Amino acid sequence: MKSFLIICSFVSSAILLSLSPTLKPAPQEFQGQAVYFSKSTMQLGSWGARMSEAQKKQVQARLKNRLEKTYTLNFNKEASVFDEEEKLDAMSGATDSWGQNFAAGEQFKNVKENQLVQSQEFYGKQFLVKDELIPIDWVMGKESKQIGQYMCFKATASVPTADLTWYSFAWSDLRRNTEASEDGEPEVAMTQVEAWYTPQIPVRHGPGQFWGLPGLILEVSAGDTTMLCSKITLNPSESIDIEAPKKGKEITKKKYKETITEKMMEMRNNRGRRRS
Repeated sequence: MKSFLIICSFVSSAILLSLSPTLKPAPQEFQGQAVYFSKSTMQLGSWGARMSEAQKKQVQARLKNRLEKTYTLNFNKEASVFDEEEKLDAMSGATDSWGQNFAAGEQFKNVKENQLVQSQEFYGKQFLVKDELIPIDWVMGKESKQIGQYMCFKATASVPTADLTWYSFAWSDLRRNTEASEDGEPEVAMTQVEAWYTPQIPVRHGPGQFWGLPGLILEVSAGDTTMLCSKITLNPSESIDIEAPKKGKEITKKKYKETITEKMMEMRNNRGRRRS
């Protein structure tokens, strides 16, 4: 009888073990990669009004690298790295060095720590911009649509334009600031943002400076630019490095904007002196 009970116990244990889930190694940290395609429209203003349609198309072809770009977003639950895939100029076969001076560099965001670390190169000098993420007051909508296999929901926001373009420079912005200082308190320019996020990927990441929604942002339109996710890979077989850039002179967003503005003014003044 004792032997029989031992055998029954062994058989029962074997049956229970066969019905239990197979023990597997602990899963790796949740990671993902999203590829985005961005397209911008070109505003030619009064200059474009004097151009023929053929001339406009020629200009658009010449600036294709600045109007159409591909980016990669690597992310885990807390942090992400967003960077542009470099490509050759469609006309010359070279990289767009002028445009790179005023384009966003590799961008690290930690949504848990509210931390931004962004690598910027300006005329050969490397900067490491460390600051807080821009605050975005999202208004959640009820509209939904399918993007690929993911159900997405709409959210909108109004964001100060300067918060989105701090790494860039335009003479028109400088003129507006000068006129505003003469007239009194400057008016804050705002950019309307429309985003589509999916709760099926419950991370608060998104392309560029956008973040903070209860799901990965798969599409976002801000001003003249739209970014749309074209591919998503979750938990890839090979681990992804999601680390902040480390090289460059540490600086804040405000100081970086002041630095490149001063340099552009200096370059313009030097050209003026050479002509005189």
